[in-house]
Amino acid sequence: MYFIGVDLGTSACKLLLMDESGEIARVVSKAYGVEYPRPGWSQQDPADWWRAVLEGVPELLSGFDASQVAGIGCGGQMHGLVALDEKDEVIRPAILWNDGRTVEQVRYLNETVGTDRLLELTGNIAYAGFTAPKVLWMREEEPELFARIAHVMLPKDYLNHLLTGAYATDVSDASGTLLFDVARRAWSEDMLALCGLTAAQMPQVHESYEAIGTLLPEVAAELGLPAGVVVAAGAGDNAAAAVGTGAVGAGTMNISLGTSGTVFIPTTDFAAGVGDRIHSFCHADGAWHLMGCILSAASCNAWWVNDVLGADDMAAEQAEIDVDSAERSLPYFLPYLMGERTPLNDVSARGAFVGMSMSTTRSDLTRAVLEGVAFAVRDSVEIARSLGVSLASSTVCGGGARSAAWLQMLADVLGIELVLPATEQGPGFGGAMLAAVAAGAFDSVAACAGSIVSERKRVTPNPDLASAYDRRYRVWHGLYPALRESFAEVAGGE
Repeated sequence: MYFIGVDLGTSACKLLLMDESGEIARVVSKAYGVEYPRPGWSQQDPADWWRAVLEGVPELLSGFDASQVAGIGCGGQMHGLVALDEKDEVIRPAILWNDGRTVEQVRYLNETVGTDRLLELTGNIAYAGFTAPKVLWMREEEPELFARIAHVMLPKDYLNHLLTGAYATDVSDASGTLLFDVARRAWSEDMLALCGLTAAQMPQVHESYEAIGTLLPEVAAELGLPAGVVVAAGAGDNAAAAVGTGAVGAGTMNISLGTSGTVFIPTTDFAAGVGDRIHSFCHADGAWHLMGCILSAASCNAWWVNDVLGADDMAAEQAEIDVDSAERSLPYFLPYLMGERTPLNDVSARGAFVGMSMSTTRSDLTRAVLEGVAFAVRDSVEIARSLGVSLASSTVCGGGARSAAWLQMLADVLGIELVLPATEQGPGFGGAMLAAVAAGAFDSVAACAGSIVSERKRVTPNPDLASAYDRRYRVWHGLYPALRESFAEVAGGE
């Protein structure tokens, strides 16, 4: 049997074909654009996602026996608001996870409704990227469009709807809406009412590995697939990546260095009362997880190398970095190019180099960018440690994981061993694995991960650098509080 995994990202949709042993037969990527109608706004046309699937699946299957495909599973960008009318037409462009237009709505939720009430209802507090503030913004700023909403969906759920006709979501993606009671794994009626929504407008909630239906006959014919192909509920991209890297069950962990960066820590039980410091969400394996999210990770490196330096060879820029040194005199970098989520919850935060001198070199600044992202990841790791979570190692995925220098620095900064999985296709691979479980090839997500996820390489931290990085982290950690008011003034003038 074959299984198709879909990674619905911000800049591209990646599709992969996996057999039941976990071998990836082919990967296809279809790029699309992002609209930035105003500073800090980010939105996308859902038709571009569907077009990528319609074009990508036949290309993916070329030369393979499509009749052997048994399931499709999607890992998708989280938090996006897709609003459909009663005719299933998209009402407005989808407001994306990195959109910052909801400052006032977030303030209302956290200050007027109150963080204690939000924690009680959902297990989390409001962040600009979450779906509920977007719903409030739409109700306040686009009331005519808001009145037309018949269905609220998340990005990957819109694809699943077009594939099957079902209005469905999964627990991991629903957890990031702030409309969902994470402890009960069900929509919060109080939060829906607060945002002017009803349960009838929300998709039915499934576990990530459950089947939501099979392909519609006309869709199957257009894609060149059998009509009986099972479609899994799928997962948010971070939960799907965790599955794809084997971060399933307590004692595991995954770090993603993609456009954004995440620290994903599976837990057996729901962690109550911590959602004001770190996200507490449902996992795709049937349990829960803690998650820290930084809005700019590998995108910081791309910005620095491509946009600022005007270069295109990231490896060459990193070749001069001395990963065996953590000198106190090196400059620091705050990686808040898109604002920041965990733990700052500040859309006004901005990027900054601090501590430059006449002796600062180009490679020093390149090093500072990588180190700054590593320190931002450590912020979330330190929160987990403060909650009593023991962290000895972590898998790593995402584009940033291709950098040997960055991985060594990250291992040294965190003081833990890093494990590179055999495949780099985290969310797509996880989506295919969820499809395999939904189609009955495996009894559980844990059994699937145990059977087909393997490691390629381990990166061990250098204990001789631990004290030096601890000192640098303490200095770095004090920079944002010192600059917070200045950042707010800068953002206010943009």
